[in-house]
Amino acid sequence: MPVRLRILVSMKRLAREKRALILRCFTEGVGVNATARMADVSKNTVLKFLADLGPVCRERNLTCKRIQVDEIWAFTGMKAKNVPAELRGTWGIGDTWTWIGICADCRLVPAWLVAPRHTAAAKAFMNVLASRLANRVQLTSDGHKPYLEAVESAFGSNIDFAQLIKLFDLPQGTTETERRYSPGECCGEIVNVICGAPDPSHIATSYSERFNLEVRTKNRRLTRLTNGFSRKVENLEHSMDVGFMVYNFVKPHGTTRISPAMGAKVTDHLWSYDEVVALLEAVEDSAVEVGKRRKDSRAISTHTEP
Repeated sequence: MPVRLRILVSMKRLAREKRALILRCFTEGVGVNATARMADVSKNTVLKFLADLGPVCRERNLTCKRIQVDEIWAFTGMKAKNVPAELRGTWGIGDTWTWIGICADCRLVPAWLVAPRHTAAAKAFMNVLASRLANRVQLTSDGHKPYLEAVESAFGSNIDFAQLIKLFDLPQGTTETERRYSPGECCGEIVNVICGAPDPSHIATSYSERFNLEVRTKNRRLTRLTNGFSRKVENLEHSMDVGFMVYNFVKPHGTTRISPAMGAKVTDHLWSYDEVVALLEAVEDSAVEVGKRRKDSRAISTHTEP
């Protein structure tokens, strides 16, 4: 009779130094494949580490006072124009947006969400933002209409909210080729006070717009005109989680000279990459426990002669 023997292969846990190296490379704009080569690990190991670390990168009860929000565009799988007709409208293929909020005082990023760019996603993002704030804030957004309903749904009247609509002229240049990658010139602004009494001197979106450049610079998946884009939207989500964690706690801001988390009084020191990895180690199961639950545990079947 055939005898089925199951051999449980325990998972090897990477050393903290190796994990810290992966984290450092990935959050400095290095792609997944290059990170895997530099750390001498497989591509799947890098992706799994990011997937495990992402969910622990959260903060709540933040005392921010002035928040600016914006959305940054990316695409997963392929650009929208290349999506087959039968897959159009499927989430995770084509256009993908990351909703981001940033504190104008300490530059902390309290909330973010990878989602489509519609009202339901705006509501979800605002609910996340509201859940992480401890007090009333002044909020500024661009003229994106879904913010109107989303802010009211999440904050009610307990917020000072204004929209700043910027008017842009055509970029400089005499031909389409010269204007293609040039930003348009801002030729005017319209301020709409939506709720409460926001301070007119602080109705701005300059920090959120500038932060989009930071994200594109440090996250390879958002670098334009490359092949570093995400093939799966889940990987984009994990990369955002990890990237914002490192931005908030590990890197000193160029203006404040301290990390955003220090400016928000969340921590009293500049974190190391090892400390970020320690967050995962504090909550993850042992390698044996993980191995027991894995659906793809390796099984070796042998047959013996009767």
